[in-house]
Amino acid sequence: MHWNGLIVFITLEGPEGSGKTTQAQHLADWLLARGYNVLAVREPGGTALGDAVRHILLDFSSTQMDARAELLLFCAARAQLVNDKILPHLIRGGIVVCDRFADSSLAYQGHGRGLELDILQQVLEFATYGLIPDLTLLLDVEVSTGLQRKTSGKDWNRLDAEALDFHHHVRNGYLSLAGNEPSRWEIINAELPFDEVATQIQRTVTNALKNPPTSAHHQASIT
Repeated sequence: MHWNGLIVFITLEGPEGSGKTTQAQHLADWLLARGYNVLAVREPGGTALGDAVRHILLDFSSTQMDARAELLLFCAARAQLVNDKILPHLIRGGIVVCDRFADSSLAYQGHGRGLELDILQQVLEFATYGLIPDLTLLLDVEVSTGLQRKTSGKDWNRLDAEALDFHHHVRNGYLSLAGNEPSRWEIINAELPFDEVATQIQRTVTNALKNPPTSAHHQASIT
C-alpha cells in the first residue's frame, strides 16, 4: 500500500531462529528515532484474540492440529490484527513494521504443510482485506543454524519442534516467494552479526523510503 509515494507497510519474514523479531523491534525503534510515526506488531498476536490464538498455535498440546485448522487460526488472528491495528495506523499516515504477515502462511502452511498455494492465496486475500506489504525483508538463515539458536533460548514451541524436512521446505518456500517477487522482497543474510544485519535492513529501508517501487500493490478494501 503506497500513500503519497511513501513506503508505509514493512514486514519481516524468515525461518525459525532468523532473529527477525529482535530486528523488527530494532527497525521500529530506529524509524521512531528519525521522526516517523511507527507501529510495531507481531503475528500471531497484537490483539486479545490474536494473543489467545498464539497460545493455541504454539503450545505443544496442539501437536495434532490439522494443517487447515492451523491456517485458519493464523488467518483469524491476522484478520483481527489488520482490522484493529494495522489499517487504522496506515489510515492515520503511519508506518507499520510487522513481525510476520501473510507470507508466513504461504511458507509454513503452503510450502511446509503442502496446502495448495492457489487456495491459500484466496484465503489470505480475504483475511488481510487485500493488504500486501510494500517491502518485505527476508532474514535468511540455514535451518541448522536457526534451530540451534532457538534451542539456546527460552521460547521453543510447537512449530520449532517440527521435523527438519518441514523447516527446509519452509526456508525454500521463502526463497521461492522472494525470487518470484523481487520488487517487494529483499533477502538479508541473517547469519551475519546482529549489527551488520541491522545495518543492511536500515540501508534497504532508507532506499525504499526514498525510492518506492513503481508497481502498485493491492490496496486494502476499507469500509
